[in-house]
Amino acid sequence: MTQTSGFSRPDGIRYVKAPQAADTSEQSSISDSVATIIEAVATEGDAAVRRFGLQFDKADLETTEVTEQEIEQAFAQFDPQSLADSRFAIEQVTNFAEQQLATMKPLEIETLPGVHLGHRILPIRTVGCYVPGGRYPLYSAPIMSIVPAVVAGCDEIVACLPPNTHETMFALCRLAGAHRIFKIGGAQAIAAMAHGTESVPRVDKIVGPGNAFVNEAKRQVFGSVGIDQLAGPSEIFTIADDTADPRVIAADLLAQAEHDVHTRVGLATTSTEIAEQTLAAIEAQLESLSTRDTAGQAWARQGEIVVCEDRRALIDYADHMATEHLQIHAADAHELAGEIRNYGSLFIGEAASVVYSDKCCGTNHTLPTMAAARYTGGLWVGTYVKVCTHQWMEPAGVAEVAPRAVRQSQAEGMEGHARAAALRLYPDDHDRILTGDIPKT
Repeated sequence: MTQTSGFSRPDGIRYVKAPQAADTSEQSSISDSVATIIEAVATEGDAAVRRFGLQFDKADLETTEVTEQEIEQAFAQFDPQSLADSRFAIEQVTNFAEQQLATMKPLEIETLPGVHLGHRILPIRTVGCYVPGGRYPLYSAPIMSIVPAVVAGCDEIVACLPPNTHETMFALCRLAGAHRIFKIGGAQAIAAMAHGTESVPRVDKIVGPGNAFVNEAKRQVFGSVGIDQLAGPSEIFTIADDTADPRVIAADLLAQAEHDVHTRVGLATTSTEIAEQTLAAIEAQLESLSTRDTAGQAWARQGEIVVCEDRRALIDYADHMATEHLQIHAADAHELAGEIRNYGSLFIGEAASVVYSDKCCGTNHTLPTMAAARYTGGLWVGTYVKVCTHQWMEPAGVAEVAPRAVRQSQAEGMEGHARAAALRLYPDDHDRILTGDIPKT
């Protein structure tokens, strides 16, 4: 199977349709190419960015930053209904992000007499949002990465998107809240934001999905800047019982499959009948789907359907897959949801849809893939803030903490630590302590 989560496949399942083996042969070549791009941008700046824009995007640009005039023209070209729908999406994402941020509280407590500990919620100063290009102008893409940064209170929000992207995307980046927008795509965009150039500011964290080159570039610059996550091709799995509607399941899987030929889609069910009917429904729906060239390839390569012998196996398989999007189509959908812990985003009941999250309902669509949902969630307002601790002490607190810190430091052979702690405990004996004569505590 293609999923390599580090765990063996759960017992109690059988394949109705198995995925093909994943092809990883190109990864080494991608890594080397990206390293070359990053090094060139880091040393040559805008000149390298322009060169790679011409090489990869066939765009020879004197200036990569989008001007206010270009943004005005982009707004003028926007279909009024699409613009109104985008404003609706921004409102929903903003509202949800604000409510999420409200759950993150600063802390100030006295843990012992005179010992004061706490944390603050601090926005990251400068963030870079990569907005992917691809087959379609994904209107929701800048909304999902930029709006939470606005809500978090980031000082400067930089957006980069491929130069051949539809111009309406410039308007959406501004509408979502980007302060500066650049026509730079691919690994060179990540490198420019990570290292800074003459025109592109160096950012503190880079977020947003992209292709294999963008993903590899984020991996290579991580450390000098923060990143949100390493994202692979999109994924959707549905878990279902015998009450599910195979036609709806098939439509949901194909909706996600049209993103990319590498999209991973699948169904796990306790019903052999539902499994077989979904398989037939997918084949039937592909015949009339205008995006069947992409969706059909994704289904042929990565599509899978498994039948689980019982409810426990269904839950175990869902946690094993740790998929980006997990839909639950079952009579006890809410109860099942409470027993599953590995997913990027959860869609409970047949009325919920990944499409709603992809576009405009408010939850973020940038989510962990490749089983990363075992240890992380997706992009959210918390991605754009830091939780930073602090302490302050009164004399009673020093008297409680310092003797233990001195003794522990001495036991570890760390005399400098012992001295630093003892100086607070014995303020009248600084000269003595700094010669190494620390009173017994």
